[in-house]
Amino acid sequence: MTPPTSPYAEFLDLSGEIADLGAAQAVLSWDQETYMPPGGQQARGRQMATLSGLIHRKFTSDEMGNLLERLSGPEPPDEIDQCLAVERAMWEYRRAVRVPEELVRETARAQSDSVACWTEARPRNDFRKWLPHLERILDLERRRADCLKDPGQDRYDALLQGYERGATGAEIAAVFDRLRDRVVALVRRIGASDYPVSTSCLDREFDVDRQWDFGLEVLKAMGFDLGKGRQDKSAHPFTTGFHPTDVRLTTRLNARTFATGLFATMHEGGHGLYDQGIRIEDARTPLGGAISLGIHESQSRMWENLVGRSLPFWRGFYSRLQNAFPAELGSVALDVFYRAINRVEPSLIRVEADEVTYSLHIILRFEIERAMLAGELDPAGLPDVWRDKMREYLGLDVPDDKDGCMQDIHWAWGLIGYFPTYTLGNLYSVQFFEQAQSDIPDLDARIEAGELQRLTEWLREKIHRVGLRRLAGELCTDITGRPLEAEPYVRYLETKFGQIYRLA
Repeated sequence: MTPPTSPYAEFLDLSGEIADLGAAQAVLSWDQETYMPPGGQQARGRQMATLSGLIHRKFTSDEMGNLLERLSGPEPPDEIDQCLAVERAMWEYRRAVRVPEELVRETARAQSDSVACWTEARPRNDFRKWLPHLERILDLERRRADCLKDPGQDRYDALLQGYERGATGAEIAAVFDRLRDRVVALVRRIGASDYPVSTSCLDREFDVDRQWDFGLEVLKAMGFDLGKGRQDKSAHPFTTGFHPTDVRLTTRLNARTFATGLFATMHEGGHGLYDQGIRIEDARTPLGGAISLGIHESQSRMWENLVGRSLPFWRGFYSRLQNAFPAELGSVALDVFYRAINRVEPSLIRVEADEVTYSLHIILRFEIERAMLAGELDPAGLPDVWRDKMREYLGLDVPDDKDGCMQDIHWAWGLIGYFPTYTLGNLYSVQFFEQAQSDIPDLDARIEAGELQRLTEWLREKIHRVGLRRLAGELCTDITGRPLEAEPYVRYLETKFGQIYRLA
């Protein structure tokens, strides 16, 4: 006779099946961006839709609902981790079943139409053509927010929870307001500096094969396990983790933009280390994932900027880079190279922004999407508001909409609440890194010696292996003793770039 299965074991089995389907869907998505032939687009769309439907049906099934109700009842599981897994799944389940299937289907159709129109209208600088789709997306997102939100909750907060559980728009706005004012002032001081930075040492051809090899050398030094992961090329760098034992990175290389390729590799390497650092025993369970997009972004930003653009890192790796590119960099002094890769120059395009100005691009989008969702900004007025904010924050005149309010695909896809996670990642990265420096007093010396894995070990213990046991705000307080703040990040920027530009 087969012994009875406990409700928690049944719950884990069903959760594991859902996780496996999600991983299969992620494989198809990764392949679509890397090796899939162009002719496979339509068939791949059907395959992805089929898997999405299966995942949704399994997760919102009566079987899952009944198991969660039993496990959340008067006799919950004995172990804390089991209780946490049930709580995380119940939270996601309640959100999923609140949204009617018809609204899900209508939104999917609207997103597909919106992206198709945006793809055609953006190169033509035709905001008016895309505007009806933006208005429809915003209406659908308001309806979805009304389904998701708790009594008295703000619509924006209801959507934000899907990316950054526990955060509110008001809390983020308070932090961003302080950050914006200080960064705008810093950008103006840098613009008035009498000690400009030249990037002429980077304005040359760098063989892409040697770029690839150097990037892999850095990834290995960071601790990324190429036996449980790989790197490929794509038009837009991204990371996909199917399981801690199978994590895929992509990067983008160009002979004329060496720094862009290397920092994309380090950025995605930070994401990849997080995915590889999830506990194997948590994989296929509700605890086996990243806490939030902001925390995930903190890892990529830390490796790209706090390590990759730092002087200690290049004191250890610059001679290796010169050996890889002797004709291009052999006679270029370290200080000249270091200043070049940290040049600050306001840009119209978010993905081309430097370390100082990047957050201003995000704050602008956060303020605008929040106002549009609340009905405080008519979408028809989006281009004018965009131009005003770009002029106020970055001192730039926006010549057209394709490089202005239409440059990102996020709103075409209906990703309202996604943008602030980029800057939250910047803020978290500095607070975490400062704590790592406190806990590892010789961290800078280790980085200078090329011993990058000491930092990886610290991140793995403090962040990666936590899985979904904590919320982002809780984790920040656990690690640093403080809630998320603007001041550490501003202080870091003012110190670093004050030295580079010799600001008084």
